[in-house]
Amino acid sequence: MTLQGIDELDRQILFALQRDGRETSSRDIAERMDVSPSTVRKRIDRLEDQGVITGYRAEVDFDRAGYQLQVQISCSAPVPEREALADAALEVDGVVSVREIASGEENVQVRVVATDNDDLTRIAGELSELGLSVSGELLIRRETFTPWAGFDERSEE
Repeated sequence: MTLQGIDELDRQILFALQRDGRETSSRDIAERMDVSPSTVRKRIDRLEDQGVITGYRAEVDFDRAGYQLQVQISCSAPVPEREALADAALEVDGVVSVREIASGEENVQVRVVATDNDDLTRIAGELSELGLSVSGELLIRRETFTPWAGFDERSEE
């Protein structure tokens, strides 16, 4: 499915779920869009089945949970191996997300949560053993999220 196959109801569902997937009900979306809750549930099922909605996860404040060492590790991977190496990096204990970059030297960004410096060293070592070339580490102070405004009908007004 491409954005051309997503209509206004789909966009509003995606926007609402990005904003607060835990507290937004099918009924809330249905009332705002003047459709039935079962229509919204069917649309959500379709969006999940077609891979537009890929999952639901908690956004964790690791600092408040007691894990203050959050680091973005910049890596380089040969382009033909980039996807496989990024997938393998997700299996390393302590890795919480991986982002593939389309171009450039540092084309894999790995976000990790480590218990201490020794744990961070272990994670970086395991990434290197996979075949990723570690080129830098940035300490993350804070990360925030917002829904993409392109799904919100108000952004088109």
